[in-house]
Amino acid sequence: MRQRVLALAALVGCVSVAAAKPAQAQNTPTPDPGSGASLTWNGITLYGNVDLGLQYQTHGARASDYIAYSTEPVIQKNSGGSVSGLVSSPLSWSRIGLAGKEPLAGDWSAVFRLETYFNPTSGDLSDGLKSLTLNNGRALGSQSSSLDSSVAGQLFGGGAVVGVSSPAYGTLTFGRQATLLADGIVSYDAMEDGQDSAHAFSLLGGSRTAAGGGTTEDTRLDHSLKYAATYRWLHAGALYQFNGAGGSAGTALQVKLGASFAGASIDAYYARKYDAISASALSAAQLAALAPAYSSANSVAATVSDNSAYALMGWYNFGTVRVFAGYEHISFANPNTPLASGSLDIGGYVLGYVNNTAYDNEKHLQVFWSGVKWSVTPDFYLAAAWYGYRQNSFATGKNAGCSSAVESGCSGAENAFAVLGDYRFSARCDAYLGTFWNGVQDGLANGFLHTSTLSTTVGVRVRF
Repeated sequence: MRQRVLALAALVGCVSVAAAKPAQAQNTPTPDPGSGASLTWNGITLYGNVDLGLQYQTHGARASDYIAYSTEPVIQKNSGGSVSGLVSSPLSWSRIGLAGKEPLAGDWSAVFRLETYFNPTSGDLSDGLKSLTLNNGRALGSQSSSLDSSVAGQLFGGGAVVGVSSPAYGTLTFGRQATLLADGIVSYDAMEDGQDSAHAFSLLGGSRTAAGGGTTEDTRLDHSLKYAATYRWLHAGALYQFNGAGGSAGTALQVKLGASFAGASIDAYYARKYDAISASALSAAQLAALAPAYSSANSVAATVSDNSAYALMGWYNFGTVRVFAGYEHISFANPNTPLASGSLDIGGYVLGYVNNTAYDNEKHLQVFWSGVKWSVTPDFYLAAAWYGYRQNSFATGKNAGCSSAVESGCSGAENAFAVLGDYRFSARCDAYLGTFWNGVQDGLANGFLHTSTLSTTVGVRVRF
């Protein structure tokens, strides 16, 4: 009852905002500093986004106070019985941020951006790795939601960047920031909302595997240098992550090249990441063997790999209808520079158990998607999308070449379908309703309690 009251109160808030001013085009979550936005002063803009939903899921886990979207919209090993309740950020990250733009010489400006991600259902900073540590040693059936994330409780988990920008020559930024590949996924997913893939309605947004070039932690990269520019019809970009020491361990490289023409936009990407980390909760055996120097409250298990990815994404505009499509191929190999137990992960978490030999045979994951978005009116759109994963068999030994659920190295598949409707009450407030189904089979279903889930979510979002 309390959850329904809270959801109704949020909807009433939207209606109140709509009554206060006429409907207009929706603002982006991060307005351009100096654009005349109502919360801009001396070139510094305060902006934010609060997104809250009510969700029913056929197979899920108890909601987390720390995962950015509270539940596991994409089926996981620990997804159990039906779950219902309030969830954070179903359509976009809840955040608060500051952005600045200071004119320099000519058309050049100094720019900065700081973003903090939080969970409105709990008031906590978003922290995917904490959700893992809370499930250390627990059996699957008793686990709450636990997902790895690029946001691990950092004060500015969404980003902390400074740089220079020119309309003619592009933008160069330094710090913690989203990668080119992650930006591309947002631009070319039919469920995107302008800055985020929809967490509760998209396989790309709900898992972030594709956006991270194989690992969700790499959706955002610390210590990175990023350049992006548009020259008339041409798009170009490059990113490099420094490791703070010698050698290639922990570094990353991405490049992008694309074009806009005749109502279409298309981009090609290449990404390479050394020592990519896929974190998970420690099993009971791993927890029992945890070194005394490490705390179970701050330690996770990790699979380490060197990843490479290439992708091609695009959309075509038919006026009120836009069609999206994309393909990404990701390769996972054992790391050239293995990480030791006790190595640090993002957010100050410790790798209490490390697997550096998961890919004696290379793993190849293919990601496909397509979708459509129809702007029925200036204030109402409908969207639908299909997503697919296809994994090769990279198992060794007696299971080499397998195509069943006998182990996670067997070939496997995942499919997902989603529909979504969104209505804008005003420039800063909208309400939405959508349904998302996804299921796994063969190697991608190894060890799962259930192999599919259906989530239906209704939500409201207020931006400033």
